[in-house]
Amino acid sequence: MKKLIVLAFIGLVAQLVDGALGMAYGVTSTSLLLLFGIAPAVASASVHLAEVVTTAASGISHIRFGNVDKQVVRRLIIPGSVGAFLGACFLSSIPGDVIKPFISGFLLLLGVYVLYRFLFKFNPAEKMVNKKWSKKQYLSLGFFAGFLDATGGGGWGPIATPVLLTSKKMEPRKVIGSVDTSEFAIAVASTLGFLLTLGWSQIHWQWVIALMIGGLIAAPIAAWLVKIIPTNLLGTLVGGVIIITNIRTLLIALDATFSISIFVYSILIILWALAVTYTIMQVKKSRKRNGFSSHN
Repeated sequence: MKKLIVLAFIGLVAQLVDGALGMAYGVTSTSLLLLFGIAPAVASASVHLAEVVTTAASGISHIRFGNVDKQVVRRLIIPGSVGAFLGACFLSSIPGDVIKPFISGFLLLLGVYVLYRFLFKFNPAEKMVNKKWSKKQYLSLGFFAGFLDATGGGGWGPIATPVLLTSKKMEPRKVIGSVDTSEFAIAVASTLGFLLTLGWSQIHWQWVIALMIGGLIAAPIAAWLVKIIPTNLLGTLVGGVIIITNIRTLLIALDATFSISIFVYSILIILWALAVTYTIMQVKKSRKRNGFSSHN
């Protein structure tokens, strides 16, 4: 019982982060299940089955708060679903651990760029670029992110969110809402693939339900947070999550010692905290200027 309560809490926290920042539900939940000694394929299957419900709730919440670009969702779900289904079917034969460090290195660079852009290059008065991504770009991004999501137990948000954020074509809340909403189709496709290859008997239903309950509670709260958090602060938070999430994968790949890992995490968290503090100060200054000008 205690384990189920812990899982429900993890599901709540994971969905709160995922719904607010556009990533981390799968990575967080899968990592926990792996710590409990569950096989990677079974852990990923359990998480994706829980995500069928939590992503539906998250998508509905984001739509209600106006955080979704429906055209982006439509263009991502088909290639994403195909990639997720294939990734789930072939998980046991794919060297995901070999690929992960290279993907993480790429995402780490994207995270640094996202953080830099929203810290130093963000201009609230700057208009979004009207030019949309081509269908081929969405096709490539959707398939790649979906494939890695199924094989790694999480990857749709960590890949799709930073890639879309690096352009100036969408505001962050729309990126996060669209990625979270489209994830429902990816979760369904992954689950179908896992059920075909693993069968129902391999799924830990109590754990799945616990993760679902936590995620359902957090979904509307996260969507509301995306609506009210200032754009540059949201971008800074996302950038930090991308960097810290992927540096973990790289440290594991490099067989870094515990002390080195703690040192790296400590430095990154301190720098991230300073970046968030700086951004909050900029937001306050901007609001004071706008308040002052409105009285004149």
